[in-house]
Amino acid sequence: MKNFIHTFHKKLQLLAAILILSGVLVSFTYEINTSPDPKKDKVLVGVLRYILKNGHYEPKDVNDDFSKAVYTKFIDEMDPVKRYFIKSDIEEFSQYKYKIDDQLKREDLSFYNLVMERFYQRLEESSTYYKEILAQPFDFEKKEQIKMNYDELDFAKNKNELIDSWRKQMKFNVLNRIQVQLEIEEDKVKEDSTYVKRDFATIEIEAREKTLENINDFYERITELDHTDWFSTFVNCMVEQFDPHTTYFAPRIKEQFDINISGKIEGIGARLQEKNDYTKIVELISGGPAWKQGDLEVGDIILKVAQKDEEPVDIVGMRLDDAIKLIKGKKGTEVILTVKKVDNSIQKITIVRDVVELEETFVKSSIAIKDGKKYGIINLPKFYIDFENPDGRNSGSDMEKEIEALKKENIEGLLIDLRNNGGGSLKTAIEIGGLFIDKGPIVQVKYRGNSPSVKKDTDSDMQWDGSLVILVNELSASASEILAAAMQDYKRAVIIGSNQTYGKGTVQNVIPLNKYYNYPDDLGAVKLTIQKFYRINGGSTQLEGVHSDIAMPDKYSYVEIGERDLKNPLAWDKIEKANYEEMDFYKNFDQVVNTSKERISNSEEFTKINEYAIWLKQAQENNSFSLNFEKYIEEEKEHQAEIDRFKDVFKHESNLEFQSPLKELDLVKKDSSLAAKREAWHKNLKKDIYIDEALKVLSELEPKNNKLLAKK
Repeated sequence: MKNFIHTFHKKLQLLAAILILSGVLVSFTYEINTSPDPKKDKVLVGVLRYILKNGHYEPKDVNDDFSKAVYTKFIDEMDPVKRYFIKSDIEEFSQYKYKIDDQLKREDLSFYNLVMERFYQRLEESSTYYKEILAQPFDFEKKEQIKMNYDELDFAKNKNELIDSWRKQMKFNVLNRIQVQLEIEEDKVKEDSTYVKRDFATIEIEAREKTLENINDFYERITELDHTDWFSTFVNCMVEQFDPHTTYFAPRIKEQFDINISGKIEGIGARLQEKNDYTKIVELISGGPAWKQGDLEVGDIILKVAQKDEEPVDIVGMRLDDAIKLIKGKKGTEVILTVKKVDNSIQKITIVRDVVELEETFVKSSIAIKDGKKYGIINLPKFYIDFENPDGRNSGSDMEKEIEALKKENIEGLLIDLRNNGGGSLKTAIEIGGLFIDKGPIVQVKYRGNSPSVKKDTDSDMQWDGSLVILVNELSASASEILAAAMQDYKRAVIIGSNQTYGKGTVQNVIPLNKYYNYPDDLGAVKLTIQKFYRINGGSTQLEGVHSDIAMPDKYSYVEIGERDLKNPLAWDKIEKANYEEMDFYKNFDQVVNTSKERISNSEEFTKINEYAIWLKQAQENNSFSLNFEKYIEEEKEHQAEIDRFKDVFKHESNLEFQSPLKELDLVKKDSSLAAKREAWHKNLKKDIYIDEALKVLSELEPKNNKLLAKK
């Protein structure tokens, strides 16, 4: 390898004359985006302080601790990977560490102005660093590492140390590109034996060119940000100290609320979140193109976006709304996403854009045939309701209809799948809970300073009085947790799935700021936490979520993905329990739960999944990478070997059969599109190890007094 590297350096000398790094001569000039309306900034700070103090569920004291938190957060937001500020800057900023609270009370923005002035200065200086670094080949024989746990790293002591940090980051980026391109070259040889691989020197030059183009684009995008963008960042550093769901929306962001609050990408059916320099998948919309394609997963990070037959665009560092523009597109067109998977592998995923069909976000059901008996499965993607149309569809009435239809087919038990259901209408969650009990409380809701309000099911009819199992995972949140918690507290259903659900036990409301201050310009809006949910047993669903009666290992078991992993979440607490009693519904509840736990513990498949989850956590915690080419390739091969070891971890094939309910058969015959969707769903159900175990539990439960089954 050393001879190879030496030869590479000689070739580079010959190729230096033709090295064209686009943008080398581009000059970046930054002008400090001072506020066009300083009075508006002060008004904004004052109005937000008033609303947060008087309207937030759990207001915080604006004191020295608050000041320190805002100080730390803002510097981290401005320089998350420590590539701009140096220690002397931080020392200068630190004079304000415990003064920001007092400044905010006086609507004094001295800290913000100082940090922004220095940021623009360092930004302009840094625009020369990377171009000089990328103009020369890297020494790939040098034994060195890059550490990327930036939260734990200190700022550079001086500019020389800062430039060396830039060098390591650029070298790592180039190494990544080289490694990927070398694999592409090998694949081309396998496809075409006559193909002549490009040499290392050519690939290395191209990798530096592409890296430079990407960073140039990043700097150009930064110049497009105006004062409103930067000041919104500062304001949110203040607002988000109250809790992670309280957020300020600048006027432009408020106008694009549906996109920015949820990251909805209409073209592929995914919800994204902007985190530091990265665009992360936080939800797949049921029935959407990405969901149907099957390769994109929650937790994946999108690195590049390419249109069919076009060069990919690197979106690392890109604003979320700019990334959205690249990913969105006309129905039927292809988009190719280069993503970093949760296991750190890089994968290209091709998705055909489509309109997310509303029908696929509604309740749907299937019949599972197990040992000659029928069991109903209801998939509930979200708790939906049409507030503008009282006669429109809602998940409560739809669920009731599905259960009625399934009862006519003499099912032995019912499984409700709430996996990945992020919540929705509280009203429909209460209605659905009422389908499985005579009547009684479902949830408690509390406003700040008020006594809890007990929300009840008042209908004495029990729509389904048979065995009930509810399947959840780490992404089951809010209204999903309310339903699961109520059924668990009544001991009406077995809750099976992840160790615990997401843990979002708060409610937010969007408040236009001009409602509180008559200002001629739009001040924007604040999404404010105003309520908290409590189970009927008195415990909050906040942070704790719902702990499954039967926990099954999955890929997210050890990954930071829930409310508890966010910054500044509201605490768990407990209030007085509501007036209810456990239903004592089953003859063998504890026995079935223990049998399932033993089955899972002895399962080779679940053992392998747990090993994979542990490895995933370890892989994510590895923040140190070699910058020596040989060592880097060796580490990548070792990592790929681990990925290959777990490649079949979720390959499962049950002996279950699935079919559409009778009420849907005529529709399936007439609608080939619906038939294809149901066929795909049933195929996935058959391969789903979690559905398999949930149905085993369902088949073993014995209700003490099942009127419906007694009528058979």
